[in-house]
Amino acid sequence: MSDIWTPARIGSIDIANRLAMAPMTRSRAEADGTPGALAAQYYEQRAGLGLIIAEGTQPSADGQGYLTTPGIYTDAHVEGWKKIASAIHAQGSRLFIQLMHAGRTSHPDNTPHHRQAVAPSAVQPGGEIFTPTGMQSIPEPRALTIEEVRQTVDDFRNAARHAVDAGADGVEIHGANGYLVQQFLAPNANLRTDSYGGSLQNRARFAIEVATAVAAEIGADRVGIRLSPGATFGGLDEGAEGPDLYRYLVSELNKLGLAYVHLLHLGNEALLADIRSLWDQALILNRPGRKLEDVGSDVKSGIADLEAYGQFVLSTPDFVERLKSGAALNKPDNASFYGGGAEGYVDYPTLNETVSA
Repeated sequence: MSDIWTPARIGSIDIANRLAMAPMTRSRAEADGTPGALAAQYYEQRAGLGLIIAEGTQPSADGQGYLTTPGIYTDAHVEGWKKIASAIHAQGSRLFIQLMHAGRTSHPDNTPHHRQAVAPSAVQPGGEIFTPTGMQSIPEPRALTIEEVRQTVDDFRNAARHAVDAGADGVEIHGANGYLVQQFLAPNANLRTDSYGGSLQNRARFAIEVATAVAAEIGADRVGIRLSPGATFGGLDEGAEGPDLYRYLVSELNKLGLAYVHLLHLGNEALLADIRSLWDQALILNRPGRKLEDVGSDVKSGIADLEAYGQFVLSTPDFVERLKSGAALNKPDNASFYGGGAEGYVDYPTLNETVSA
């Protein structure tokens, strides 16, 4: 039994406490995907948490889904991320960059090459997405060929190398929230009849191959993966065998010795207990809607090694200090979550600034 203020070890990396900043898209990168000028300040402000998991970052031009999200596949991207890594490390925290391929959750107008989105199968997800001309329907993607699937795996591997070259302590593979990795898992988005479709073992193959390639490139102890069992983001439906799919996937990933699984937990307590028993490394738990008074409860019970928080940290740069003192948190401004400049990004006050105002 531990509490959130005790040190922890993630892979080969020591962290000061058991709190993680969850990855949150903020859409403030430059047009070429280089992190914006304020990004280092944004992350530095929040570096009291032991682990900073940076926002979803595309591993290739094909991987971009939204406007002005960062990339980590060019030299310019590396230089931008170096400033962020240096700022975070100066405050004593660790950095993992989340590698996020959006798959079909994209629009040609949002990407540098303006090509049709790629996905496991040519299945339109439904819904709309913000573009330079406003909200538009998400178009039908193009199904990846076998050769392109292999190239996409290599894109993740290449991005992981770039992330480490930029000074990151590791990477988190985004296998959740309706994006490409989870699209392969869901039978209503993956209609393939080759080795990447059909059985749950085949649908899990892409996730396992990505994790294997990234671990081989930078070391398994520098690699985490985020999963969201049962999540229906982007129109996905994992079906009745979804829990068994995740039991299989986690057991296979466990063989690789990855640093952690980061679980977006949506309420299936039996599956959570099974994943905990199947996983030998660190488990990071994110419970949407968790109340402030419940912070630390999952670490205390032993079901998780770390707890991840999103909007609490987005709106309150001194989240750790306020937790320790029992002070109230800032209220998040939903209107400034995505895009823009300093407002709603680096101008949330600390408790000292609030008191002195």
